[in-house]
Amino acid sequence: MQDIPKKRSLTLKGHRTSISLEDAFWSALNDIAGKQTKSISELVELIDETRGEAGLSSTIRIYILQYYRSQLAAV
Repeated sequence: MQDIPKKRSLTLKGHRTSISLEDAFWSALNDIAGKQTKSISELVELIDETRGEAGLSSTIRIYILQYYRSQLAAV
């Protein structure tokens, strides 16, 4: 299974930026945003506020992992 990162642009805090994520992560990000009734840009802005010095794409991947882990722990 090989999933090559795809770059997509979105606006964060009024500025255009590009994020590279694999399709599986884009899909998960879209699902999470929908469940939280947020746009992808809104969700990424929230994630961006917590990232510190880490890269945004990496922080998004970690956020998704933690989100699904918390869902499994709740079962």
